Amino acid sequence: MSKIKSHDEYVFQLVANIFLGLMLVVVLLPLWRVFILSVTPFKYVDNSFGLFVNPIKWTVDSYAQFMSHPSFLIAFRNSLIIMFGGLAINLFMTVPMAYALSVRSLPGRKWLNVVVMIPFLFNAGLIPGYLVVTGMHLQNSFWAIIIPGAISIYNMFIMRNFFAEIPMDLKEAARIDGAGELFVLFRIVLPLSIPIMLTIGLFYAVGHWNEFFTPILYLNSNKLQPLPVLLRNILMGLNTNEFVEYDTFSQVSVQSLKAASIFITMLPMMMVYPWIQKYFVKGSLAGGIKG
Repeated sequence: MSKIKSHDEYVFQLVANIFLGLMLVVVLLPLWRVFILSVTPFKYVDNSFGLFVNPIKWTVDSYAQFMSHPSFLIAFRNSLIIMFGGLAINLFMTVPMAYALSVRSLPGRKWLNVVVMIPFLFNAGLIPGYLVVTGMHLQNSFWAIIIPGAISIYNMFIMRNFFAEIPMDLKEAARIDGAGELFVLFRIVLPLSIPIMLTIGLFYAVGHWNEFFTPILYLNSNKLQPLPVLLRNILMGLNTNEFVEYDTFSQVSVQSLKAASIFITMLPMMMVYPWIQKYFVKGSLAGGIKG
């Protein structure tokens, strides 16, 4: 039998829905404007281009020109290398550490958690990190982007909490049968941890895909720059030669090119998230139950 909602609950739900609806509009309208501008031909783009204007004529020339340019292909490849390479190392480092700290019988577990928490609370800063990376001669390589962020303490704690919620009976039964910790981890814990694996994987992947400041700091070669750096250069007008080339096409304007570059940079993460949304919500809630 369904519970009858009180007047206060109805008011709260109504206010919450209105607020969320307004937030949705605030988020979607700028995206809609960017998309419309990206498909608007050159002669229809002017300074009066508004937020609610629909294009008189549609064209995808800006997308074709941007995606076929060698700079985009190189930057897109670099972003994929950083994202997938970084994600593999992130999970390789995070999973064993989270599992070890989730085992309540681990000797010194309490002090290990304190030691792990120290770098999470106290950041050494930019200059010491730069000196470490340059001292290891990692600059001008993707390792300078991947290794310093190999593990996130915040993500590790979320995964640790999820592992700790898995029933102990399953683990103890396997240990009684003679299974080692690696067997317990890979054959029992990880198959039951798909939600948290996808959730943490999404956190790491989005972080790597949006890498911006670190590549500018450590990668001096244009052939190593990822897509966000190329996007920044286009928006700031630093790629002068590319803009001159694009302006020679009658259907493509500088504004349309910038809008297309923004939309293409966002598109991969926008396409991935709906597929793992249900795991994302479940993993986030389950991983944050206990500290």
